[in-house]
Amino acid sequence: MKALVTFAQIPRSSYYDLLKKMSRPDPDINLKVEIKAVYDEHEGRYGYRRIRDELANCGQKVNHKKVQRIMKELGLKCVVRMKKYKSYKGSVGKIAPNILDRNFIAEAPNKKWVTDITEFKLFGEKLYLSPVLDLFNGEIITYTIGSRPTYSLVSEMLENALELLPEEHQLLMHSDQGWHYQMEKYRKRLQLRGIVQSMSRKGNCYDNSVMENFFGIMKSEFLYLNQFECVEHFKKELEKYIIYYNTKRMKLN
Repeated sequence: MKALVTFAQIPRSSYYDLLKKMSRPDPDINLKVEIKAVYDEHEGRYGYRRIRDELANCGQKVNHKKVQRIMKELGLKCVVRMKKYKSYKGSVGKIAPNILDRNFIAEAPNKKWVTDITEFKLFGEKLYLSPVLDLFNGEIITYTIGSRPTYSLVSEMLENALELLPEEHQLLMHSDQGWHYQMEKYRKRLQLRGIVQSMSRKGNCYDNSVMENFFGIMKSEFLYLNQFECVEHFKKELEKYIIYYNTKRMKLN
């Protein structure tokens, strides 16, 4: 062994320090068992923050970073994922100016709408959510959800929203520069209804931060706090959550 240490040019002090660490019992063994138990109980739907909260409810206070580290060591990953869908594919149509310019205050309904797409990974499948939010009261006007981020996902969302728009209006519709919103069909549909189009600057999520905030709230309040039997069950529960979000949840300005 000494010959191997010399050959590998490892300092003798480092070698003996490593031996000591290897001989020590794992101080986190009980915590690892508890984390694995919570993870298994919720069938992998809880991320490290939700597991941290569950442990706290049982009187086990532990830093979320430590839970995250241990989950990584154990190879435990939350099966429910939601991330920003990056639909930018370069200039495939016309880029609208950023007219909204982070002015997220609307004095009346149907003055400023924002939209975006987010991606879920649930039970090994991908789902894409395309909602519209009214900046007047934070209400989700309508939404579509599908297994593919096709143009029809956005066009159907738009048609559903336009059915709720009064004939007389002064609406500004804001999005990112995703390829769906650059399409001539989309832009012309807005023009036909007299809607002014606005787009975030490239790669700047803060230009549409209210929509991003909704996605974050939905993730923390809905995804990680519920158990879903299948994708269809998830869709039904999502519908219930959005009704709750629109009608009962307190909005903070």
